[in-house]
Order: sequence, then C-alpha cells, then structure tokens
Amino acid sequence: MSVALTTSTSSLLQEEPGGASPNACVGLDINQAAVNCVLKQEPISVTLNGPAIFALSMTLALIIHFLEPRVAECLLVLLPILLLVHNDYHNYLGLGPGGTPATFPGYVRIAWFRLWALRDPFTAPDPDPDRLPKRGILRQDDDPHHWPLPYRPGPRPMVAGIAPQRQLDQHGTVPHYHALRRTLEGLAARNPARFGTARSCLEKHGLGLFARHPVNVTCNGEVCHVHDSDHSLHMNLHPEDIREVLAKGWGQRHPLAWKGSLVRMPVPEEFVMVYAPRDDHELSIVCRIIEAAIWYVISEKTEIRVERAT
Repeated sequence: MSVALTTSTSSLLQEEPGGASPNACVGLDINQAAVNCVLKQEPISVTLNGPAIFALSMTLALIIHFLEPRVAECLLVLLPILLLVHNDYHNYLGLGPGGTPATFPGYVRIAWFRLWALRDPFTAPDPDPDRLPKRGILRQDDDPHHWPLPYRPGPRPMVAGIAPQRQLDQHGTVPHYHALRRTLEGLAARNPARFGTARSCLEKHGLGLFARHPVNVTCNGEVCHVHDSDHSLHMNLHPEDIREVLAKGWGQRHPLAWKGSLVRMPVPEEFVMVYAPRDDHELSIVCRIIEAAIWYVISEKTEIRVERAT
C-alpha cells in the first residue's frame, strides 16, 4: 500500500537547533503550517505490460539455468521483500514530518519499534496508585453538576504510523484547526505563569501546550500538541480518562504507549491520540479532553475558553 501527502506549502516546518521552549512559539506561524493534506492508502500492486512480462520471464529462466538452486531461491525471495520495504518506506515518508527523522535510518528505527507495538490500542492501561492525581475527571458519577462525555458520531477514522502517527481521513476543517490553535495560545496568554506554547517537544513539529510546573513531567511538561497535517492531537491522560476517551470513540492509544521490560518505549504509557475536531461541538469536546490532560500533568482543574471557528 502507498501513502501520498500533499501540502499547501512548498516546505514543512523544520526543527529548531535549540529545541522547544515554553517561553516562545518559534516558527509556528499558521501561514507557514501545512494544514491541508491528502493521505491515501492503496494496496501494493505491480503492473506489467507485454515487454515487461517477457523480460521478467527471461530473467527468471536465466536465474534458474545459470545460478545454483539456493542462490536462485534467495533472489526470488529477496525481490518481493525489497519491494515491500520500498513501499513501506514511502508510506513512512508520506505520513509527513514527525518526531522521527524522515530518513532511512529513521524508518529502520520505526520498523524496529513496530515489532513491539500495542496490538490493542483501545484498552486503557491500569492506573498507578502511587502517582498523582489519583483519579481522572472526565467521568465523575458522584458529581451532579458533571455531564458525561458524549459518544463521537460515526466510525473511527483510519489511523496509520507510529512516529508520526496520523489520521488518514476525517481530518476536520481548517477553521476548527485554527480555532484549536487560538484556544491553546489564548490559554497560555491568559495564564503566563502556568502555561506556555512552543514547538512540540515530543513531535518536534506542530504547536504544543506546556505546563510550567508539572506534577507529571512529560517531555518538558508538555500537555498536548496538535498536528499541522491531519489536525489530530497527542496528549497524556489519567488512565481513567483514557478509558472514557476510548469507550466514547474520541481517540486511541499510541502504538508505543506501554511499559516494556526489555525495550524502553519513547512515549509514556498514558500517551493517546485524540481525533481531529470536525465541527464546533467536537471542538468543545476536544477542549474538554485537553482540560483532562492539564489535570493529569499539573493535578489542577483548568477551564478552557474555546475560540470560535471563523
């Protein structure tokens, strides 16, 4: 299968040599962000015309005739493997910029981590009894003023990749993506002693919201980040809130979000993807989930003022 990515700009955001800092949002101008994308997956296929079929037949005959049987067998097995690797590498590049370099060594690293990826991204991890906060905030049955998280309408989007991990469809609208960015920037502007915005520490691309005094340190206190390409988000949540998000269809766990004894995962166990908001209602729900992410990082409740899409 193949993945193709097209953007509205000629260049994508590049990582700053000095890294991200919550004090400034360097290089995150919306006009320079790649906000329009088409992600496409197709089955791998090989089309042969008449001359190609003749050449392939002659090549196979010569290999079988002149080479030792074991050498011929190795070549015949190696060829489709090389085609699959070539196609998979272009799939990796097609997902766009992310936390892993868009190079062949970066692809090899992701291929290695793929061996250890979660087989079930829709089951929440168990909470750590020794970690604050003790509970999540998205489901509070004992609070009469609390309204439950609604179900997300429609089927889940198709998701591919590890680093980057991206939605392949249901990207939402550009106005709601801009509104989400303004919401995060507005929260930081109104609370400069508590929050800041900068290039994502984990993603290395896209806008990130950072807590200045985190209880759970998640890559320089990163609360969440939003992707320029597909408009989805990544964030850390309390396991109880992860369970609620998964059950209501608003997201899924990252493939590497688990604790391994043999391999150290590059992201926390509580790391989840939240799908891109498609309308005003979904934008308000996503912002409510971001409030839960803030709760997990700083163990304080924070109300987010949602900006309107224009």
